[in-house]
Amino acid sequence: MINKASLIDRFSRYTMIDTQSDVNSPTCPSTEKQKDLGRVLVKELLEFGLKDAHMDEHGYVYATLESNSEKNNLPKICFCAHMDTSPDASGTNVKPLIHENYNGKDIVLPDDSSVVISPNQHRELGKKVGQTIITASGETLLGADDKSGITEIMSALEYFHNNPEVKHGILKVLFTPDEEIGRGADLVNIEKLDADFGYTMDGSTLGHFEDETFSADGVEIIVHGVVIHPGFAKGRLENALKIASKIVANLPEGTMSPETTSKRESFMHPVHIEGGSETAKINFIIRSFVTEELAELEHILKETCDKVLNDFPNSSYEFKVTEQYRNMKEVVDEKPEIVEYAMEAIKMANVEAVKGSIRGGTDGSRLSFMGLPCPNIFAGGHAFHSKEEWVCAEDMEKASEVIVNIMTLFEAKA
Repeated sequence: MINKASLIDRFSRYTMIDTQSDVNSPTCPSTEKQKDLGRVLVKELLEFGLKDAHMDEHGYVYATLESNSEKNNLPKICFCAHMDTSPDASGTNVKPLIHENYNGKDIVLPDDSSVVISPNQHRELGKKVGQTIITASGETLLGADDKSGITEIMSALEYFHNNPEVKHGILKVLFTPDEEIGRGADLVNIEKLDADFGYTMDGSTLGHFEDETFSADGVEIIVHGVVIHPGFAKGRLENALKIASKIVANLPEGTMSPETTSKRESFMHPVHIEGGSETAKINFIIRSFVTEELAELEHILKETCDKVLNDFPNSSYEFKVTEQYRNMKEVVDEKPEIVEYAMEAIKMANVEAVKGSIRGGTDGSRLSFMGLPCPNIFAGGHAFHSKEEWVCAEDMEKASEVIVNIMTLFEAKA
């Protein structure tokens, strides 16, 4: 169904465009180079006949594939992927390598032989013998997160362009910047997008479909100590940085942290600490699948602060909570057909459909609460954000086929 050679060529071209985002930049997009990919995508969308394709001033790409069905009661379905790659590893001068007819052995990357992609460490890789694996060369990440998702959407559009007899409703395209730094949905124009619901193509393993994410808050703790010249400090100095360190050290042991939890267990996680004797700051991320549990975790964290500060009577702290995103399931469950048709579409591609939850969030988390229910479909990539990142071309084919199947299913069942 999907043109594999075209898909591989498209993905390779996209990965070679550096689109790394920058958490320290206040602009949107956070890096202008993300627009380099945006311009390529707009050109190709126009070539596929999506006449309204454009990129706005913030780097968001919008486009519409018009319906070719006689039915007028079809939903407008959005497919979304993000253009940026993670700041965790270099995205400059990516060299995609095509490993055809994979032999099941370790893949040693040529530009850094210490980077080895082994089926002993990557369980799914061992299932891909005889298939086509794509990696980077050892010095960079690959960018399958989420250029695989972009490629799959574009390949589905190419299929519809080349097969006009295949009936479908309106398909809305949304490519976002800055997802990797938590801002992907910040400036989406929902009214302009004008979709009834959507799917992010930002998952991993073949066949997996996620209709649930964490709910997430950020917590900032600012400790105000008592500073005095160290030569006269005995009995008077209360070092804010030491207090902050004690707060981290007094967190619950063996539980409620990312390294001690799995599946549906929640956690609190310190991600940054800085400061000095007078003032120090700790940033936490708080995660739970049950939104109400966030307040319980934050209460435990606040109790830890109170306990530590009892030993520093002249010091104080501020405790600031910022909502980050919420569990998409709260919204997606209101439209069960979104999940039902997606699971059927995966099975139609002769793939086992596995529904699960993400121990994290996607653009779809935010979009769901902006009025666009938006679960997540597998895109085929693995070992995201690392030099060991890889993707299977055949899995990408299947993901693109799922997009086509969703569109045709909704048309057929209307």
